[in-house]
Amino acid sequence: MNYDIIVIGSGPGGYVAAIRAAQLGFKVAVVERAELGGICLNWGCIPTKALLKSAQVFNYLKHASDYGITAGESTPDFEAIVKRSRGVADQMSKGIQFLLKKNKVDVIVGTGKVLPGKIVSVEAGHAASVQEYTANHIIIATGARSRDFPNFRQDGKKIIGYREAMSLPKQPKSMVVVGSGAIGSEFAYFYNSIGTQVTLIELLPNVVPLEDEDVSKTLAREFKKAGMTVITGANVESVDTKGKLCKVTIKTKKGDEIIDAEVVLSAVGVTANIEGIGLEETGIKTEKGKVVVDDFYKTNVDGYYAIGDIVHGPALAHVASHEGIICVEKIAGRDVESMDYGNIPACTYTRPEIASVGMTEQQAKDAGYEIRVGKFPFTASGKATAAGSREGFVKVIFDAKYGEWLGAHLIGDNVTEMIAEVVVARKLETTGKEIIESVHPHPTMSEAIMEAVAQAYGECVHL
Repeated sequence: MNYDIIVIGSGPGGYVAAIRAAQLGFKVAVVERAELGGICLNWGCIPTKALLKSAQVFNYLKHASDYGITAGESTPDFEAIVKRSRGVADQMSKGIQFLLKKNKVDVIVGTGKVLPGKIVSVEAGHAASVQEYTANHIIIATGARSRDFPNFRQDGKKIIGYREAMSLPKQPKSMVVVGSGAIGSEFAYFYNSIGTQVTLIELLPNVVPLEDEDVSKTLAREFKKAGMTVITGANVESVDTKGKLCKVTIKTKKGDEIIDAEVVLSAVGVTANIEGIGLEETGIKTEKGKVVVDDFYKTNVDGYYAIGDIVHGPALAHVASHEGIICVEKIAGRDVESMDYGNIPACTYTRPEIASVGMTEQQAKDAGYEIRVGKFPFTASGKATAAGSREGFVKVIFDAKYGEWLGAHLIGDNVTEMIAEVVVARKLETTGKEIIESVHPHPTMSEAIMEAVAQAYGECVHL
């Protein structure tokens, strides 16, 4: 069969690209070897948020007396928590199936591979039957997987990745989490919240090392208050899995240390799925494990495109989705603006939550800016105080000379719902004065953004 566009992969990059292409009048097919929705909907963003919601509910129950409520003793049912999470993922995957059908996108089940001549071969079934399809345009969106390291290779049982972490048959009594990025920190928070003894290990000096240093220090402090062991500046040398417990040898400035745990979660990044998909045969160029593309996701071979985790840029679901839209709209001949990778929000769904966009304070200084910094703590927020969630702050950074909003860094309750205001404001080149003059509702968590901006300009009333 011949299509206008074939998309390989149905994650948040692939399915969004396919649906947008269909909306633009193209005849579209999407190739998927596993569940529709890819890792994000099935083994990533969505089911992890379901786990984290269960942890949040359990924490509320543990602290019910703080809100004047007497509740009986509560215990987490790990099997039921995992079952709920899997049910949420299944529901979302079925939603993608509905959307693809609604938009008349054909779903081809199997493992896709690109071939020269704008051909996609699909291997499906136990008989390894192969069917070939042609398309005027082929978009590769095969995503990524958990990165494996030679000194502690994942075995799926004692040394696990994020996929196993959300579907373990029983709750471990102890866990070492290696890597404190979004994935590692979220799982560390989840397991610690439900009673697992968690040790979080980070190679770099701060947890969530891509975030502003003030945010990193606040999260580490809150993790420690919650009973978690946090070790930074430490490298995992080896993991011995021969005994009942894993023996994790780490190297720190003080020397070697051995930590015992039932399970080790490797959360040290992801690896792009570019092997065995025909890139070499087709002549598609790669560099440092990623496909090389232009500003509109075209590869060096005409008619072939790549989006999402397999191209250079943040490995985030919302990035992949926007890349997919840009890619197909460019194919359709629309006047398309390329992605501004300097204005991509990042969110970490721990407690407290983290949300950020743009430069950190240090990055702004290193870039040579003279800056204005405003910081508004949630201890001064009426809504946060009433909610019993006073941890954290909003921090904003402006160029002192021209008023450009360089960055914002939030840590606290529901800040992942607040960051979009900053993204839109930066897109519209909004100044600090315009934020101050925009009336924010009271009492809300979001008014802390306005207060932080006002503080940067010496006009904050409530601090």
